[in-house]
Amino acid sequence: MIQGISVFFWIAAVGVLVVVLVQAWRGKPVKRGAGIIIGAFVIAILLTTLSAGLVFINPDQRGVVISALQPAGYRPDALTPGLHFVVPFAENVVLYPISKQTYTMSIAPSEGAVSGDDSITARTADGQQVSVDASVIYEIDPLKVTQIHIQWQNRYTDDLVRPLARGVIRDTISQYNVEQVVTSKRVEMTQAISDGLEVQFKENGLILIDFILRNITFTPEYAASVEQKQIAEQLAQQAAYVVQQKEQEAEQARQVAKGQADSAVIIAQGSADARIIQAKAEAEALQLIAGALAGNQDLLTYQYITKLSPNVQVMYLPSNSPFVFQLPTTAK
Repeated sequence: MIQGISVFFWIAAVGVLVVVLVQAWRGKPVKRGAGIIIGAFVIAILLTTLSAGLVFINPDQRGVVISALQPAGYRPDALTPGLHFVVPFAENVVLYPISKQTYTMSIAPSEGAVSGDDSITARTADGQQVSVDASVIYEIDPLKVTQIHIQWQNRYTDDLVRPLARGVIRDTISQYNVEQVVTSKRVEMTQAISDGLEVQFKENGLILIDFILRNITFTPEYAASVEQKQIAEQLAQQAAYVVQQKEQEAEQARQVAKGQADSAVIIAQGSADARIIQAKAEAEALQLIAGALAGNQDLLTYQYITKLSPNVQVMYLPSNSPFVFQLPTTAK
């Protein structure tokens, strides 16, 4: 607002000066024209000076005061959010953001801070080359804004964040084998990178918010060998599954055969037991019959006769054959 008012007074002062000069050229000098001109210019200068000394700092900023009045050339403490006054024309303010910033290094041309392939090339402990995509989320420490300005000024992103991140990532990956980088030690490795960056950033006036390991790619030769290894492992697992399936089928067949054998044994045992019982019954029956015959010899003849067909009335025998059985004699 003050700058706008000062601009208005500068325009007004110039306008008054023009009017006074025109009137003087026409021979009609303006009364107190010089005083009006001087007053307008004085007010414009005062407003310009005042506006040059007022600085407003946003909540997401800090201001480093570069001062010709300080022996070191700057104020030791940065300006905090709000309205401040600096000595016009002797001091000026350089603003720095303290909000979160993200620096991305990616193989994709349009994703990183640097166009083209900006991934980090590193070598593992076993000599394999990998390419890493990563993002670093950080912010300037509000208490160390002056340090950032003195050491890096506005170059802190390219000359501090980038080389520190790439160096720590390379050093950490070199401590792991390629298989550990891919699988078992990836979380541990990511945490180690984050811890290393946090220490390095803190020493240089930055605060690490998060480190994101976006992607890891390998050389085509190693990727092909990994694929072949995975295929071999899958085939081995499939073969092991087939063997296990065959073993289960064989065990099932053994159980079925055993069941059938046990069933046959049970049936045979039942048949034997039944035959023994039948034989015992027949033996007991024969004993009863023998006992009955021993007491009555004619009972056998009687049973024979009764078993003959009831329709048989005449039986022919050869003339020279004796009777088949001895007919019982009746007492006179």
